Formats: sequence, C-alpha cells, structure tokens
Amino acid sequence: MKIVKAEVIPLHIPFSDGGSGQGLMPTAWNALHMALLRLETEDGIVGWGEGFCYFHRDTVATAIREMIVPLIVGETVEDIPAFMRSVQKRLHLFGRYGVTMFAISALDIALWDLAAKRRNLPLAEIIGGIKRDSFPVYASLVRYGDAKLVEKFARKAVDEGYAAVKLHEITLETIAAGRRGAGNALLSTDVNCNWSMQEAEDLLPRLKELDLYWVEEPVFPPDDATILADLQTRFGISIASGENACTAVEFARIAPAIRFPQPSVTKVGGITEFLDCCRVVEQAGSVVMPHCPYFGPGYWATAHLMAAKPETEMFEFLYIEPDAWLDPDIPLAKHGMISLPDRPGLGFTPDPDLLERFRVG
Repeated sequence: MKIVKAEVIPLHIPFSDGGSGQGLMPTAWNALHMALLRLETEDGIVGWGEGFCYFHRDTVATAIREMIVPLIVGETVEDIPAFMRSVQKRLHLFGRYGVTMFAISALDIALWDLAAKRRNLPLAEIIGGIKRDSFPVYASLVRYGDAKLVEKFARKAVDEGYAAVKLHEITLETIAAGRRGAGNALLSTDVNCNWSMQEAEDLLPRLKELDLYWVEEPVFPPDDATILADLQTRFGISIASGENACTAVEFARIAPAIRFPQPSVTKVGGITEFLDCCRVVEQAGSVVMPHCPYFGPGYWATAHLMAAKPETEMFEFLYIEPDAWLDPDIPLAKHGMISLPDRPGLGFTPDPDLLERFRVG
C-alpha cells in the first residue's frame, strides 16, 4: 500500500467527571488532548492513528508532523513490523521513550488500520484472529481526593454493571471509601508514584486488608523492577506498572517482576510493539492489563488487541463524560463488557463535523 497523504489533527475535547479535575495532571484536567494521524493510500483508503499526548498535544502533534510524516508520505508499506523497525532505527537518536514513541505509535496504528481495511477485515482478524468478540471492562475513576465522592462514584460504576473499579486515590481514607462504594467488586488503585518507600511499606498491608486486586505504580520510579518485585513479594499484593514503558525491550525487563504489566498502545510503539509485549509478558507468566485512558484510534485498537489476545484481562475505561464521542458508534460498556466493533480495520470512523468542532491550531 502506497501512502500518498498524511494529516495531523490536534483536538481538544472538554469532559466532566464529577470532581474538581485536580490531582492527576499539572493543572486542572477537564479536557481530552488528542493528536490523530490520518493516512491515505493511492487507492483512497484512509487509516487512523493516535499518539498519547495529555497536556503536551502540540508537542506530540509536532513530532508526528516533523518526524513521522516525512518518513511515510510516498512510501509503499507491505510488511508493517519490518517498516516500523526501520522507522524506530531512523528515529532512535530522538529517544526510545516519550514523545518520539508516542508519534511512532500513531503511525503504527494507522498502518494496521489501513492493512485491515485493504483486506476488508476487522483488525483483530489479521493480528491473530478473533478469539472473543466481547471482553470485561473496568471503570477507571479520576482522582477525587474526597472520600464522599470516591464512594459515590465507585458505587455508581458498580450499579451500572462494572465488576471492577480502579481508583486513582493515594490515601487510606479515600481508598477505603472506594471499597465501601465498590462493595464486593474488584478494586484497585493507581498511586502514580506518589508514595515514598516508607509510605508504601505502611500502606500496602492496609490495602491488602481491603482486598485490592492490584496497586499500580506505588513508588518512584515506576520502572524499577527490583523494587516493584520486592514490594509484591513482601506484602503479597499484586503490583501493576508499565503504562509509561516503551517497546517490548522494557516489558521483557519488568514483566517477570510484577503480576500486571500494562502496555499502552498509544505509548509503547503501537500495535506492533503491543503484540511483542504480549509475547514477553506471557513468557514471563504475568498478565497483560492494557492501559487505555483515551477515546480515539487507541481505544479502538485496544479493543481489537483484546479480541485477538485473550491473555489481556480487562479493558480500561476512563470514567468520564466527554462533550462528544468522535465516532458516535464507539463501543461502550454494557453490563461490564465491551463488544468488538464489527467494521473493517479499527472500525473508527470519526464524524467530520466533530473533528472540525474540536480541532485546535
């Protein structure tokens, strides 16, 4: 397939979550920042990709525009993994983490979307076959920092059919409130590296008493496999990490250390790298728990990856209400499950009017 056009589309979509928006991001978080890549082939097929870009949308959009677009327009791509390896080699000078890999992820996702559309098949079919057409989802709450709100929204999610809830709380009081709200549902919390080692040692026994399914990124740095393995072993509570890791090389290092490695398709290097991550995680005897707090092509790609890779356990749904879904047919949770989109490629078909409405720059 020969790529003849590439367009970068930066977006800003406000959302509400019932809280103040404070705590997780550098400033109040009340909008989805998105950087989409639209590729078009010489026969008019369109593919969509997405690079992770919360609070640095313009930076990622620039990286895609200046590093990725010149490498793809005019190229004929038949072997996506081989082509993406060449792209990674061409760009390795700019780093194997962060913005560079986010931009590479956007390209990889878009190429796989095109490849599946050319065969008129859902993406899952060409990356391993559709092993399941629906899969469990957990509600990933924002950080409220208020026990009453945590309990309220955890209960609300369970009442809506979610069998699992993830908090982003860091105090015993708010995590205990989440347990009260979630009842017997699976409960976890993402600490986002906010604890010192002493705080982790003090709190993990208490969280084991609350029967947390996992504790995510308890201390800094989040990729210190030795420390994470020690905490998991000493306190008998499952540790999750990896949303900030890039490439399967890093997952080969951290996967044996923890129960739940968390590759993020818009960060790790795209679908190609995600598939390699699944392989190394499975070899390590751990469980893939995809990271997915986004609603563009990365959301749809994660759904296909879960359909093709049953070793992925649960789909992460960021528990917010955006002003609009770019594709009104986005597969949302029903009774704690998400169904695979029944369309060629990713299945992502954004509304042009919504792209125009929320476009920035």
